[in-house]
Amino acid sequence: MNYHSTANPLHISNFEEAVFKGLPDPTGLYMPMHIPKLPPAFFNQLPELSLAEIGFQVLRPYVGSEIDELTFKNIVDETLSFSIPLRQIHDQVYSLELFHGPTLAFKDVGARFLARVLGHFARLSNRSITVLVATSGDTGSAVAHGFYEVSNVDVVVLYPKGKVSDFQRRQMTTLGKNIQAIEIDGTFDDCQDLVKKAFLDRNLQDKYNLTSANSINVARFLPQMVYYFWAVAQLKSIYAPPKNLPVNVSVPSGNYGNLTAGLLAKRMGLGIDHFIAAANANNSFPNYLTTGSYSPQPSIATLSNAMDVGAPSNVRRIDALYNSDSNMIAQDVRSGSFSDQDCLQTIDYVYNQYKYILDPHGAIGYKALSLAPENGVSICLETAHPIKFKEVVEAVIPSPVPMPSHVQGNSKDENIISLNNDYPIFKEYLITSR
Repeated sequence: MNYHSTANPLHISNFEEAVFKGLPDPTGLYMPMHIPKLPPAFFNQLPELSLAEIGFQVLRPYVGSEIDELTFKNIVDETLSFSIPLRQIHDQVYSLELFHGPTLAFKDVGARFLARVLGHFARLSNRSITVLVATSGDTGSAVAHGFYEVSNVDVVVLYPKGKVSDFQRRQMTTLGKNIQAIEIDGTFDDCQDLVKKAFLDRNLQDKYNLTSANSINVARFLPQMVYYFWAVAQLKSIYAPPKNLPVNVSVPSGNYGNLTAGLLAKRMGLGIDHFIAAANANNSFPNYLTTGSYSPQPSIATLSNAMDVGAPSNVRRIDALYNSDSNMIAQDVRSGSFSDQDCLQTIDYVYNQYKYILDPHGAIGYKALSLAPENGVSICLETAHPIKFKEVVEAVIPSPVPMPSHVQGNSKDENIISLNNDYPIFKEYLITSR
């Protein structure tokens, strides 16, 4: 599979180059040259296949012969080694729990896949690489744990000072070894801007083999397609024999990589009728679908902090899928913006009515189901475990949030570098710290 730039279709790379470079050019992102359709037999077999078997079949065309079949199978098996259950909240409303991985967030899947792919290519070529990643919350911890002690790879994580939870921050700052966390005095958009400038700095790129672990990297967002296939596979088992009910999926959205992955899954033939792009106060994308004009805005801090992205990068990929036609996008995607008050009221309502605990991101997703068609099955993606936002959730519900059994308390010392959002200072740090 080859990949081209959304800004310049003549800029073409193979999978390995796309993964290593992260960004193809100053204004574009990598997209697959074509989106393969999966055969009807695959969809008929979905309920009988394991999560890893589905992942292998879905992702294999995007890698092709660049990774041998056995190695790729092992990469997928290691990536998808934890459960992603579909839980019924009530009636025909379900939560797809994406938080059962090591850092309790949906980004564990993409980060683990990317780490293993990059590690494989780095070992083959015997080169060292530096991964730069900006995070508004969960990406940083998932990437840090995914790459921890991976040979030939150093990771630098940038997060906005004071705008991630203590739980999220400690998951990034206590690892050490090949992981360095930097708090930036600014917003997530400032962090992302520093990363993008570094990628486009040829001196840095050539000297340190920089690459990205944000959803701008194809190996981060492509594995997220698997969620949707697995959700439908579980629905097919629940509704057996199949009732052919419409399926609507609400996606808590920040940088819109998850939504992009879902739209690719639909293009591959997966039967999802509508997506709901659930936004918090950062409403650039809902406004785009309403007005037909995309206008990125400065990010706004909210309780659902991993969604605090005012200039989401993956809108460029969505535009590439729909020829920048907001009316075409709106045929598959509905979108709405919801407040912190909506978030808290939803956590309270769902717990009191159904005894199900939502985190602040899943709460926005659940609230956005109000935009879905009334018929059919509705799924909201629960993208992080509520324990990561313990203070917010326990201020609303009467019971303590239970700590997952596979996660222990973290009392290790933190190692934090603090910088402002000035690029020359950041560049100097990268040079002197290598």
